[in-house]
Amino acid sequence: VYIRRDGDGPDIFVGIHGWSGSHRTFDPLLPLIPKNVTLYSLDLPGHGASGVPEQWDLNAISDTIISELDRQCDGRFTLIGMCSGALISLFVAMKRGNRIDRLIVIDPFAYMPWYFKVFLNGNLGWCLYVSTFANPVGRWITNTALKTKRTENTDLTDSFATIDHSVTYGYLKLFATLDGIEAFSELSMPIDIAYGENTFGGVKRSLRFWQGIWPHAKTWEMKGAGHLPLQEATDQLANIIFKHHAS
Repeated sequence: VYIRRDGDGPDIFVGIHGWSGSHRTFDPLLPLIPKNVTLYSLDLPGHGASGVPEQWDLNAISDTIISELDRQCDGRFTLIGMCSGALISLFVAMKRGNRIDRLIVIDPFAYMPWYFKVFLNGNLGWCLYVSTFANPVGRWITNTALKTKRTENTDLTDSFATIDHSVTYGYLKLFATLDGIEAFSELSMPIDIAYGENTFGGVKRSLRFWQGIWPHAKTWEMKGAGHLPLQEATDQLANIIFKHHAS
């Protein structure tokens, strides 16, 4: 697993990107990192500079991430998960909860909406996926159709232009295997849930499910943002992520 380190402060933050992303998902935060913070941004297995998963299993993937984190940083840290990366961060948190000071999940789905499930409908689903994400015309149409879920300056599909589609499709199938979120109810560390004001309805409907298992969690709406608040509401989100860590 490739992990990039930015900053050299004693307070450690670890970022896990979402579907089709990479460690560069967290680039907007770099100018805002306080002096007392170090940010580790990783490439999920199969993304960026990380090798393809040896085993397509969420527990195995989280174990791979944990192994590399244990090697690179041995202290306590704040864990950040973006979109589907939030789900993987929960697996990490379940196994390393004794080292996690705080959990921050950004625009997380608590379930798989129908508009993702349709891509898993056998050969037809794969063809729909390819026509939507694996060619420039499909990406343009999809990004245009989702204009209310983003700002004018962001693109929800551009990252699919350089991704290994067998990997992104593999992760989509993995996320479909999740049988609810109740198993994560035992996470008791401080939790922040941040979401875009104009994000997908599925994310907003998920809030009550997250609050149902984590009554202690704080929720934050990123004004003016869609599904990419790291890009669209960077200052707002940085204030939440790095609160109490001002330079």
